[in-house]
Amino acid sequence: MKHKALGFIGAGNMASSLVGGLVADGYPARNIWVSDVDEAKLDALSLKFGVNVTGDNRRIAGLAEILVLAVKPQILRGVAEGMADVVGGTRPLVLSIAAGVGEAAIDRWLGGGHAVVRCMPNTPALVKTSATALHANDKTTAAQRSEAESILRAVGLTVWVEREEALDAVTAISGSGPAYFFLLMEALENAAAGLGLDPETARLLVQQTALGAARIAMESEEGPAQLRHRVTSPNGTTECAVGIFESRGLRDIVAEAVSAAHGRAIQMARELGAE
Repeated sequence: MKHKALGFIGAGNMASSLVGGLVADGYPARNIWVSDVDEAKLDALSLKFGVNVTGDNRRIAGLAEILVLAVKPQILRGVAEGMADVVGGTRPLVLSIAAGVGEAAIDRWLGGGHAVVRCMPNTPALVKTSATALHANDKTTAAQRSEAESILRAVGLTVWVEREEALDAVTAISGSGPAYFFLLMEALENAAAGLGLDPETARLLVQQTALGAARIAMESEEGPAQLRHRVTSPNGTTECAVGIFESRGLRDIVAEAVSAAHGRAIQMARELGAE
């Protein structure tokens, strides 16, 4: 990909992760611009990665060929409308990593007629293992889709969804998903403590087990059901534990929880994208 002028509006954790991943992949720091109201965040990014920083969103909008909206969803409208006249002249490819805000609303706030790609990364972007789903509006060209994917691949895996509405499901699965796994890890650590293991030992064992299970799942051609059966010996300890999970309705609990997250994602999209 040609190293275009890349501008980030917002310097939070996700933007910082993307900047770090891009620079590590060879994207020239001199071609990256970041704006934020927090000078300390900007100074840290400049010092660590050598990127250009400013407190002026409109300056970024005037420079960027690719513009990444990385602010909180609740303030995105004001930020977008505040630079709409500038973006209307420069016509950059617009990437949004703000959860819950639809492409139509973003395009409308920016003045209309823009190529907009919504991206739903998750927090493992902080360690370059994000799972990101993308959807592009009909103004986005094939070349722009490729550019968007290249940027998000700097922090992990990327997939495209055919319908924008699918991003609500993505939010419920991978967007919120790390917290589900952290909850299970927390529960396992507490159970280990109840069995007499010291906290440090319990945490290391749980973390390495989670990492190992994820790696096996990623590298295997078998699905999780088959992998689970492989480590579940008849009448063994694993079968005993799994039997408790099944009898207490773990699958139903997961389905209900994910459905609730999905419903909330839809509700947020309606609230945040209202006229």
